[in-house]
Formats: sequence, structure tokens, C-alpha cells
Amino acid sequence: MKICVPTNGQGGMDDSVSAHFGRAPTYTIVDTETGQVIVVENRSDHMGGSGKPPEQVANTGAEVVVCSGLGPNAITMLSARGIASYTGATGTVKEALESYTQGRLTRATEETACKEHHH
Repeated sequence: MKICVPTNGQGGMDDSVSAHFGRAPTYTIVDTETGQVIVVENRSDHMGGSGKPPEQVANTGAEVVVCSGLGPNAITMLSARGIASYTGATGTVKEALESYTQGRLTRATEETACKEHHH
């Protein structure tokens, strides 16, 4: 399974989880089956590029997004692409993945969305 974590840089498993999904400088993609870790720059319209962040994440083949918080539009767009999303992640990518696998994160829904990110 490929899991995407919005991150603040190029640090891979030791990088910190970004506080904002759409404006995260990078997305760290971890393949839990092969152990492969890749970091892709956020080139979405949120960062002066084109396309929406969920589209960019979908293009990586990610099946799950593990993040700090998520707005309702991002939740809807990820879900429409078959990508499950979980919130409440903090610390490093490694710590966020541990929280996910241990069931400590919240499944992102309209009810759990960051309301201030309703755009």
C-alpha cells in the first residue's frame, strides 16, 4: 500500500508532518510493501502550479493520506479518487505511520474536517 504524508521538506521518514495538506511543500510517499520512500514537490495550484493537491496525490498512486488536518473539499476530492484519509498525525513521517498502523488517527469525514479550510 502507498501512503502519502504531507511534509515540510526532503527528509523522507525523518521529515516533519506539515500542518496544512494543500500548502505542504512536499508529499512523502511510503510504499509499505517494498519500503520505498519517495518525496515529491507540491506543484499544485496552491503552490503556484496547476491542478489540485488531491489530483497530485492521486497521480503518485497513493491509497491513503495521513495528515495533521484536512479541509472538507480535500476530503471529498480524495474520496472521489478512492483515497482514504486520516487526520491527527504529528511528528515525523515515521511517527505518523506508526500512529496510522496502530489505529490512533481519525478517519477524515465532513464532520471531522478543518472548518476554517472550507474553500
